[in-house]
Order: sequence, then structure tokens, then C-alpha cells
Amino acid sequence: MTLRVVRLGTPRRQGEGVRLGTARRPPRGVRKSDYARLNFYDVWLPELAPTQKLVSWALAEPWSDARWRRFARDYRREMGDPGAQRLLDLLAALSKTTNLSVGCYCEDESRCHRSLLRELLAAKGAKLG
Repeated sequence: MTLRVVRLGTPRRQGEGVRLGTARRPPRGVRKSDYARLNFYDVWLPELAPTQKLVSWALAEPWSDARWRRFARDYRREMGDPGAQRLLDLLAALSKTTNLSVGCYCEDESRCHRSLLRELLAAKGAKLG
């Protein structure tokens, strides 16, 4: 059993399990009834997405190494919230008994909160695939 970190909207891999959307907003121009069919997500979990304030700041200018470091610091701070910590604990525990995946829409994982989410889940003992 494993937890995978994926790009939402990409084809699912065999055995991926339930796909959780950790994006701030649902996909634009897609009917809610089509989210799973079009490989976005089965369940929306925006509580693990950066806040709207942080997303707006991040999208205001192109990424630089300094901007990425600030984003990473601020996102990790947000994920220190007790509610987010409980969700991370839950996902880490579930990864040991079932297949599931978490994701975001960003094309480049290295400049997406999902890379940080991967690190946070690993620190919680998640079985990552």
C-alpha cells in the first residue's frame, strides 16, 4: 500500500487508489460530476492547499529561488496548524493500509506545494510510492 503524489488531470496509474485534490480551487470549466472521470480527483481536500493569500502572492511574479524558499517556509508554517497536522497524520496512517494519492494541477512539481506535501508526509512516516 502506498501514497502517491500526482499531477491532477493526468492519467491514473494502476492501483493509485482514491485521488485527493489538494488544490485551493476546483478545476475550471469542468462539471463537478466529471472531476473523477477526467482524472482530477475523487475527493477535494483544500485544507492541505496553500491559503488563497499565499497562492495569490506566489502567482504574482515568476519563481526565483528566493521566492520559492519564502513560499516553502510559509506553506510549511500553514501546515503546522493542528487541523492540517491531523490530516497529514491520517494520510500517513492510511498509506500503510491502502493505496491513495494526493495532487495539484501545477505542471512543475519542483515549484508546487505538492513537493512540500510529499516531504511533510514522509516526515509523518507515510509510505510513499
